[in-house]
Amino acid sequence: MPLPFTGLSVLDRAQTRAGDSEAATLRRGVGRAQRAEQHGDPRLWGAEHPGGPGVAGPAPAGLAAAIAPRTPSIRGGPGGIMLPNHRPLVVAEQAATLAALSGGRFDLGVGRSLGFTRPVRTALGAGKEDAARFEEDMMELLDFLAGEASVTARPRDGGRTPVFVLATGQGVDIAARAGLGVVLGGPGLFREEDPALRRYREAFRPSPWWDAPHVSVSLNVAVAPTTAQARDLLLPEARALAVSRTDGYFPPLEGPDRRQLTSRPEARVENALATAVSGAQAEGAGGVGELHARTGADELLVSGGAGGPEAQSRSDALPADLAAP
Repeated sequence: MPLPFTGLSVLDRAQTRAGDSEAATLRRGVGRAQRAEQHGDPRLWGAEHPGGPGVAGPAPAGLAAAIAPRTPSIRGGPGGIMLPNHRPLVVAEQAATLAALSGGRFDLGVGRSLGFTRPVRTALGAGKEDAARFEEDMMELLDFLAGEASVTARPRDGGRTPVFVLATGQGVDIAARAGLGVVLGGPGLFREEDPALRRYREAFRPSPWWDAPHVSVSLNVAVAPTTAQARDLLLPEARALAVSRTDGYFPPLEGPDRRQLTSRPEARVENALATAVSGAQAEGAGGVGELHARTGADELLVSGGAGGPEAQSRSDALPADLAAP
């Protein structure tokens, strides 16, 4: 069965595992990029979670810088940089520098989320007014990347770096007006028709970055010999996310039977599992195919399968396996 998506990528959240150091977690992210490249996946993105306990890699640009000299072809980048936490000129010059050092193998994802907790937001000096200025800051960032601002960002990028918006809420409308790609995730992908996708495609304006709408869908995927084993691979990350929503931090990832949760977080776990694709090979293929049929997306951004390096590699290989003749 051929894969319906034209692009395939991997998202690494750099969450620590019980018994592992943060340095080991970061090195594992580089190894994941190397394995993903062997599977034929063209991009590995890192996530930004500043000051978040349990997240070893809050600076995804640093992960991209580490990946580039250790891989010959895979693209790196942040999925994404949270613009309220940074000045547009700084983001533009970091992106241009990494694009130049990697031979153009750099993509820029940009979001508008604030720090996860109040102390983190205070440390970043970012507040609701910064998030409200997202579209203005985004347009300033694009001017810097295109070399059209009053200050010239160095090194010159010339608008060659593909730019995506992590589209929550009004993000899809901002991306459409600016002519950027979008990355979507969450329960909306599992509806019969997501109105945000229709709005984006209908309102999209071609730009130097994208001449047509480009939709990436972010999805937790886990593949194992049996359905139960695949579900177990998703449990550690789902439970860590449930705890983060309740207690404000990401605990180290543990095995599926190590942590018992109260009823409320357990309900959050079930919600997370309901918006993932897991199972044996045929089930995974079917779930991915159904997602494409619902969204018509151009690209699949795979995360999950966090039960261990081998299990994670098996899940990352799913798109390549499906694409094989």
